[in-house]
Amino acid sequence: MKTIIEPFRIKMVEPMKMTSREERAKLIEEARYNLFFLKARDVMIDLLTDSGTSAMSSDQWSAVMRGDEAYAGSESYFRFEQAVRDIYGFEHIIPTHQGRAAEKILFSNLCKDGDVVPNNTHFDTTRANVEYTGAEARDLVIPEGRVPSEIHPFKGNMDIDALQRTIDEVGVDNIPLIMLTITNNSGGGQPVSMENIRMVSEIAHSNGIPFFLDACRFAENAYFIKLREDGYSDVSMMDIANEIFSYADGCTMSAKKDGLANMGGFLALNDAELAESCRHLLILTEGFTTYGGMAGRDLDAVATGLREVLSEDYLKYRISSTDYLGRKISENGVPIMQPPGGHAIYIDAKAMLPRIPPLQYPAQALAVELYIEAGIRAVEIGTAMFGKYDPETGEETAAPMELLRLAIPRRVYTQSQIEYVIEAILNVMERKDSIVGLKMVKQAPFLRHFTAEYEPLSD
Repeated sequence: MKTIIEPFRIKMVEPMKMTSREERAKLIEEARYNLFFLKARDVMIDLLTDSGTSAMSSDQWSAVMRGDEAYAGSESYFRFEQAVRDIYGFEHIIPTHQGRAAEKILFSNLCKDGDVVPNNTHFDTTRANVEYTGAEARDLVIPEGRVPSEIHPFKGNMDIDALQRTIDEVGVDNIPLIMLTITNNSGGGQPVSMENIRMVSEIAHSNGIPFFLDACRFAENAYFIKLREDGYSDVSMMDIANEIFSYADGCTMSAKKDGLANMGGFLALNDAELAESCRHLLILTEGFTTYGGMAGRDLDAVATGLREVLSEDYLKYRISSTDYLGRKISENGVPIMQPPGGHAIYIDAKAMLPRIPPLQYPAQALAVELYIEAGIRAVEIGTAMFGKYDPETGEETAAPMELLRLAIPRRVYTQSQIEYVIEAILNVMERKDSIVGLKMVKQAPFLRHFTAEYEPLSD
């Protein structure tokens, strides 16, 4: 069959508030043109993030009901631990309330002022947690990954030559770990090949450097390997996942993505001494070692979701649905990060709005316009998120790309709602020359895009 259908049935619906264009124009002004400040009830299609926004399955809700809320040693933890170990294979499993907590614990234990942490591309919380320690978060994605229009099957790959040059330049003693993000969220949701994972691992281990994965979208990356990499078309999703993690010394995981859960995460690793140190910080900041900031019911939901996400029927639907959105708007002239990623479509705002310079935040301006047009909330991944601002001089450096991410929650929206998103984007595309840039009037020293305030500039 040509039509790929959702491999699930809907048993419960959530009413959606319908708003007018005039209402939305007023609401976004009241939100200081930052879509994070909008109330969820005033958003019709919410593509701000795929993190924690999944619809849980009947099996997950059943698991929630058996959650063991014992403070220490709950049965929920041991079910969670077994699921993580079966897939990831690491010895020490440390639960956290979400991925950024795992990042905070890991980098606090490994990084110091002056260190360098190579990655294909750090995401916002990863970068912030590295930089908070005084270390440098250095992005080393392959050149193709920086050109949205270029086609490459694994644009998330790390540049191996650049990695080796970095090691030679800064020295092994100043690189506490090498990290690889699968899929590469900041780079357009692009996958990393098994070959690249293996090569990064070999370089790390030949230099005695720990190798970690940011694994929050591991299943989507594994499915791309199955589809695009020679030798994996007949390999099961579990076996592909097992091989991915066999090359690493540990990983951070936000289970709010490919864990199909609304809350949760973990840090997993093999180094017993490092694990003990991480557990000490976990107790100080998150909770005891067998719940780590999560309720027992959340541990059980994650344990079930981690197994469900490796279903090939689900992943075929998930990747195909995202690809459909990308192809439809691309065929009608909307520039996007090619090829479409697994969890999101990234519109190239720099190419779509060439009149708006990067320091006037074209992707944020596009996000505002899309909300006014159709009540759709997306997120800027450009200079507002990744630009460098010097508070002493007031100087700002633009990010390499200006992308608007449309992150699709898992098992939430129907085909007709995706068609609505396509129609809205094409409507905005027709009047793109009337869109004006923004001025940032308030910002925080870290992760400024979450709380920044803007004003529209005159045409």
